[in-house]
Amino acid sequence: MSRKLIFPLYYAAILFQAGAYGLTFMLPRLYDGFGANEKVVGTTLLLTTVATVVTVYFSGHLSDLMGRLRTLGMACVAISAALMLYATADGVGPGLMAASVLLGFGWGLTYSLGPIVMSRLVRADERVRYFTLLSVFVMGGFGFAPVIASALENAGFAVRDAFALNSVLCLISAALFFGLDRPIRLQAVNARPEAPSRITRAAVRGVLRSPARLPVFMVFLGASIFAGLNNFQTVFADARGLDYAWFFTTYTLTSVIFRLVMARFTGGPNPYLTIALLQCLMCVGLGLFVVSGDSLPLYLLVAVLFGLGYGVSYPVLVAMAADDADEELGAQTLQLFALTYFIGIFGFPLVAGWMIVEVGTRPLLILITALAVLETGLALRRGLARRNGVPRRA
Repeated sequence: MSRKLIFPLYYAAILFQAGAYGLTFMLPRLYDGFGANEKVVGTTLLLTTVATVVTVYFSGHLSDLMGRLRTLGMACVAISAALMLYATADGVGPGLMAASVLLGFGWGLTYSLGPIVMSRLVRADERVRYFTLLSVFVMGGFGFAPVIASALENAGFAVRDAFALNSVLCLISAALFFGLDRPIRLQAVNARPEAPSRITRAAVRGVLRSPARLPVFMVFLGASIFAGLNNFQTVFADARGLDYAWFFTTYTLTSVIFRLVMARFTGGPNPYLTIALLQCLMCVGLGLFVVSGDSLPLYLLVAVLFGLGYGVSYPVLVAMAADDADEELGAQTLQLFALTYFIGIFGFPLVAGWMIVEVGTRPLLILITALAVLETGLALRRGLARRNGVPRRA
């Protein structure tokens, strides 16, 4: 199989399974049908967090044993089972608990191993471009899954039908990953056997001593911001009399279009300053959302600014994690990057759900904005240090 065919098939597999995470944005709506509130959503996603953390820690062990592509295929089967359990649940109980665990297991593997597989196919100077394209397909799945769910609801279907549809798509992803195993091994830029991927305490210490510790922490902040804004966007929209589909459509199109525009952009001479500039737009958008009320034009502007700020800066941050990593710890660095990402993605909704029920949505949005300001400040600090000639490992 040629490289020209491998890349679109791999990206298609990523796209089909990425919708599973986008459907977690619909959990408040699904749970509302059971009479459960946002606290329950956050609590069940805590199970997903625990499953994800454990899975990411052992993902290297699994991929060393089974191979990375076969592990990705197995992960998609687990995600498919999770989505079908959500689709058939009739209340909060063991089925939803099992679905939450399976989702964490599957996403922990796909998200941590996906960029590692990509890094075997491209040269170091191509990473930003190909990681950006990879993130386009991830974002396409993230963002359009809620829009498809909204369209199904408007057509008279139930939100659970969107979960069933994506369950089938995840099985297609699994088949693609299994089928790409041998072609990707043959087309690897570095023909040597894959380096061990398992995370050990020594590897963790090595990553935390490297410059990559900053993007590893920054992605946790960004994931918390993303989860706080998106997982409960249906709640924010309903409270303001707005249609959440407008937000997800605008955010996703902005992210996808500008990621494609920047696909050949390498981050500039100082990528951290680029990240800081983009995240300033994110801070403006979040601050605007705090005060925008029920204005649809401002709602769309918030989505555009968040798409530009978070959506476009994220793939550059992934590339920085890979570039800042010690060469022998590249796989472990990307796995720890994924680990902190998932702690934010699935852990922060527990805080957000509690805040919505106990103190309301406005204090939650203020907290999210404060986290964005902190992340922007960290990127700016590293960028200024690089510009002033501070050694790379500082």
